[in-house]
Amino acid sequence: MATEYTVGLRLQTRPEVLTIEAEDALVAALKAKHEYPEAVITYVRKSNRRGDRRHPHGGLSEKVKK
Repeated sequence: MATEYTVGLRLQTRPEVLTIEAEDALVAALKAKHEYPEAVITYVRKSNRRGDRRHPHGGLSEKVKK
């Protein structure tokens, strides 16, 4: 059963936020790190449906979601 997680990361000097569907927080962080190996993961949390709908985040490419 997959849940949506929000992963915050820093790419060089700019922050990024991704929404990733994964089994748990560790898997979500590893998927983000796989897509952006040079990034530093700053946080992982369950997605907040209400807040994330108002301020949508980017997702991973389709090849990594599978």
